[in-house]
Amino acid sequence: MKESFRHIFSLGCKELAGLFRDPLLVVLIIYSFSLNIYIGAKSAPEAISDAAIAIVDEDGSPLSKRISDAFIPPLFLKPDMISRADIDRLMDEGRYTFVVVFPPSFQEKVMANDNPEVQVNVDATRMSQAFTGNGYIQQIINREVKSFLGEKSQGKPIYSAGAIIRNRFNPNLTKSWGRAANGLINNITMIALILTGAALIRERERGTLEHLLVTPVKPVEIMISKVWSMSLLVLVVTGFSLIMIVHKLLGIPIAGSFWLFMLGVLINLFTVTSLGIFLACFARDMPQLGILLILVLMPMQILSGGTTSQANMPAFIQFVMRFAPTTYFVEFSKAILFRGAIFSLVWKIFLQMLILGGVYFFIALRRFRKSVAS
Repeated sequence: MKESFRHIFSLGCKELAGLFRDPLLVVLIIYSFSLNIYIGAKSAPEAISDAAIAIVDEDGSPLSKRISDAFIPPLFLKPDMISRADIDRLMDEGRYTFVVVFPPSFQEKVMANDNPEVQVNVDATRMSQAFTGNGYIQQIINREVKSFLGEKSQGKPIYSAGAIIRNRFNPNLTKSWGRAANGLINNITMIALILTGAALIRERERGTLEHLLVTPVKPVEIMISKVWSMSLLVLVVTGFSLIMIVHKLLGIPIAGSFWLFMLGVLINLFTVTSLGIFLACFARDMPQLGILLILVLMPMQILSGGTTSQANMPAFIQFVMRFAPTTYFVEFSKAILFRGAIFSLVWKIFLQMLILGGVYFFIALRRFRKSVAS
């Protein structure tokens, strides 16, 4: 037993040393857990943020001023008051994305229920903000008019029922939070599959696998060494990325326990690395491994529930994805990172992943033994 542990440790160290001598894989790891996550979170902007807006107030009434004051950060910059004659020139210069024009007697027509028109000029060349911002402007105007009429109404007030929505775990519905978490989850799975698969392919291409087989080292020791070494590397860079990139740089709060999340990542890596070795047993070289990874990795990431809820998928897809480790990974990751779940809430998911990992490891070991025997 002691000799087996020594073999596993030595072979794992050899894997790590061989990996750090491959500059392309090193660059891929650094990029995937730093710049890739940051770009993924920030490249697609929020619905609207700090949009430049101007007001043409030809009414000068309390209602028009009230609506103008409702355009506040972070959705809009503080509005500038301009004249109608300056609209075309300033929008041609790109100074403003939106210009709202209140016509004369606006408040008077509102009070008389005359349905006055408010002109909203939109710079459609700024496509990321134009359409969504126009909707926000309409909502703000309607809200302020309704509130104003409620304050000015005479007689007995009219009571109506309405739903008040409070967002518990992401109060501002910041999309970058979800994109950063999904990016980290996807990169962990992708890099773990690539590293373990590439480690076995490198042994074949360089002829060192045959050298190992004539030594007292057993196939199970070779496989375990690749699993622990690649898992350790991915675990370290995951912790760095979660703290320095996701939490510090992107400012995304971590609601739950960091160490509980890392425990789940470790269990997931055991499952994913076993799957990576299983796929590498079917590939003769790196191009074939790349094709297999695309066929397996893309459906796992798309259908795991990170982007679209699995509840919206067909029952057959939901059943098949229960055999994919990414389904459980996404489930407990969001529970811990965003909802602050504790161990008593996620232990069943951990157990399911551990059982699935044991099955994958056993299948991969049998396939690996057949592969080296042939």
